[in-house]
Amino acid sequence: MTENYDTSWDLIESNKGNLPDDEDAYERKYQEWMERDWIPWLREQLSFPFQVKRMEDEDDAYFTNVAKRKPFRLGHIMEVIGIESEEDDLRGVIAQVKEVKKKGYVPLC
Repeated sequence: MTENYDTSWDLIESNKGNLPDDEDAYERKYQEWMERDWIPWLREQLSFPFQVKRMEDEDDAYFTNVAKRKPFRLGHIMEVIGIESEEDDLRGVIAQVKEVKKKGYVPLC
């Protein structure tokens, strides 16, 4: 059974910027996200392993060629094999990843 997806909280383009179609719906959705225990929720919703491409990286990756030589960096495709048990204060949810034969950790969100 599929739930009806409520899009009223989605941001829409306007001459004032990207704003929610319904500000009250946006506030309710934001509150729901703040109260959610993300790690158990993600573990339940995601099917491991799955493939990802790293779209953001540490600042140096944008200005040097370090990302080409080191695993788990900007532009690399890797397999997410799990999620760490606790959120990182700086980087949020951390994914356990595998690239070729190496295992490591990258911020998921």
